[in-house]
Amino acid sequence: MKRVSVDDVENSVQPAATMRPLTDALGLTDVAVNYYELEPGDSFAFAYHSHEVQEEAFYVVSGVATFETEDGPVEVGENEVVRFGRDEFQRGWNRGDEPVRALAIGAPLEYGTQAKLRYCPACDTETESELRAVPDGDGDENGRDAVVAECVECGAETGRWYEGSTDGEVP
Repeated sequence: MKRVSVDDVENSVQPAATMRPLTDALGLTDVAVNYYELEPGDSFAFAYHSHEVQEEAFYVVSGVATFETEDGPVEVGENEVVRFGRDEFQRGWNRGDEPVRALAIGAPLEYGTQAKLRYCPACDTETESELRAVPDGDGDENGRDAVVAECVECGAETGRWYEGSTDGEVP
């Protein structure tokens, strides 16, 4: 048995106020588990995306999460669970006025190929994006780490998220 306090797990640079990756902390080998707290306007993910191998389930502890899907938006409220199959595109948001708290569970642990679509202003369309970490305080003038999204078509930056901030939707 392994037991951890969510508050003891280090926060990750994400487009959510809080994302605590519980997988390693719990020593999990076959399933991914992440804890999220989304403030209004925050997202679970950097992009509208799908996983080649992994299916995901999101359990909303409190608040209402709105997921972009190929069939349109889907609202998932407190004590509800939504599942996304392999290769099914989705991105969850907090579109409300109250915080959202949720668990994301993915299995198997590996994603396989992950398709990530973001709007590229230079290409004026949704394009595949690649994410890269900007570690060691090189993310900005305040020495914060960052994650940057770049268009694979033209190389334009389509988003930047800083450690301790969720302000990355507009580069």
